[in-house]
Amino acid sequence: MRMIQKLKGLEKAVVFLRWATDGQFGRLKYVGEDFVEFEVLDTDSMEYTETVLINSQLILEVIVSGYEVARIIAEIAVNLSADEN
Repeated sequence: MRMIQKLKGLEKAVVFLRWATDGQFGRLKYVGEDFVEFEVLDTDSMEYTETVLINSQLILEVIVSGYEVARIIAEIAVNLSADEN
């Protein structure tokens, strides 16, 4: 199975993505055959700061679970519930 096919199942998920020139926490907004649209998350403010279009051949690593990803998701959830009140 190609990584792009696997990533399509993770659209809208919060992940850590490492590509040729950088690595960031964020959300996979769109996964296509030739590029991935990735919303970068500023871990200090817990807000999406920019959208990056990445050539799918430049993706080196995707972390979808683990302590750091779980911590980021928990902080986003806390911010969402605080915004509702």
